[in-house]
Amino acid sequence: MHSIIDTCITIRNDAIVKDALKQIDANSAGILFVVDESGHLIGALTDGDIRRALISGRALTDSIRGIYNPKPFSVVKEKYDENTIKTIMLRERYEVVPIVDNSNILESYVTWDDILAGEVHIKTWDELDVPVVIMAGGKGTRMAPFTNVLPKPLIPIGDKTILELIIQEFSKHKISEFYFTINYRGDMIRAYFEGIEKSYKINYIKENDFLGTAGSLRLLPDVIKGPIIVSNCDIIVKADYYDVLRFHKSTGASLTIVSSIQHHKLPYGVINFSNGGRVNEIIEKPEYSFCINTGVYVLDSSCLELIPSGRLFHMTHLIDLLISNGKVVSTYPVNESEYIDVGQWEEYRYAVNLLGGK
Repeated sequence: MHSIIDTCITIRNDAIVKDALKQIDANSAGILFVVDESGHLIGALTDGDIRRALISGRALTDSIRGIYNPKPFSVVKEKYDENTIKTIMLRERYEVVPIVDNSNILESYVTWDDILAGEVHIKTWDELDVPVVIMAGGKGTRMAPFTNVLPKPLIPIGDKTILELIIQEFSKHKISEFYFTINYRGDMIRAYFEGIEKSYKINYIKENDFLGTAGSLRLLPDVIKGPIIVSNCDIIVKADYYDVLRFHKSTGASLTIVSSIQHHKLPYGVINFSNGGRVNEIIEKPEYSFCINTGVYVLDSSCLELIPSGRLFHMTHLIDLLISNGKVVSTYPVNESEYIDVGQWEEYRYAVNLLGGK
C-alpha cells in the first residue's frame, strides 16, 4: 500500500481542471482521488474524464465539480483482502484502488505493481484493424548535422530508432500494417527495416518531389477504405488509439486531430497597459495553457480525393479545405506527458533521457 502523504494523487473538489491535468501528469498512477476538506473520498478523476469535459465545452479554468466520478470503487481497510482485490483489478482493469477507513477517509492506495508483485502483467489494449501512415520523407533540417548523414526517422533513442518507437505505440493495439512515405534518404530507411526482424508489414510510398505533410497521402493505394491513422515521424503520442478511433467515428468527423494540452510559464512579468503607456497591472511569470497539434491524425479515406496530385500540400491545407466544405474536423486532446516531440535538439535530448533506457 502507498500512503497518500506527500503524493500528488489527491485533489480537493474545488480545484480547477488545469491543475488536475498537471497533477495527473506528475503522478505515475494516471488518476486522482477527489477529497473534501476533511479528507473523505468523494470521487475519482481520470484524464479521460477531463478529456470528455473539455470536448463538451468545459474550460481549463472551470472547477472539476461535475467532471469526476462521484462513486469510485474503494476498499475499507479492515476488509482488505489481496486475493479479492487482485480478482477485481484484473476483471475491471483498475490500475489503482483507494483504501479508506470506516468513515470513508482516504488513507492509502494500491497499484498493479503492489498486487501483482513478482508476476508478469502486460496491460491489454483493444485491437485495431486500421492502416497507419508515417510521413518519413522530410529532410529533418532542424536536426542537422545528424540529418546530413542519417535520415531523421532512423536517429536512435536508446537501442531503437524513432520510427520503431512510433510503431511500438501502435503495435500495442495489434496494428500490423504500416505505410512509410519516403523521399530524403528513403533507401536507407527501407534498407534498415528490411534488415531487422519485425512482426508487422511495411509498404513504401516513394514521393519524387517534396510534397509537404499531406501531399504524399494522395499516393496511397485506392484499396484503402475507411479510417486511416497518419503520424509525423518525429513525435511519439502515447494515446489509447482504440478510444481515438471510437471518438472519431462518434463525432462524424472527416478528420480528427490528436492534440496535446501544454502548459507554459513565462519567466518574465507581463505588463498590461492602456493608451498613453499607462500601466494597469503587472502579472508576474504568468502561466498559459494551449491545446497544440501533435502531428497525429485520423482521417477518412474519402479525404484523400481532396489532396491535389504532384504538388506541395500540407495537412493544414487539408484541414482548412475540409472546414470550408462544411466537413467536421474534431480534436482529441491528450495530456502533456503523453506527447513527446523529438524533432528538435532540445526535445530529442529530453526524449533520450525519458525513453533511452527503455
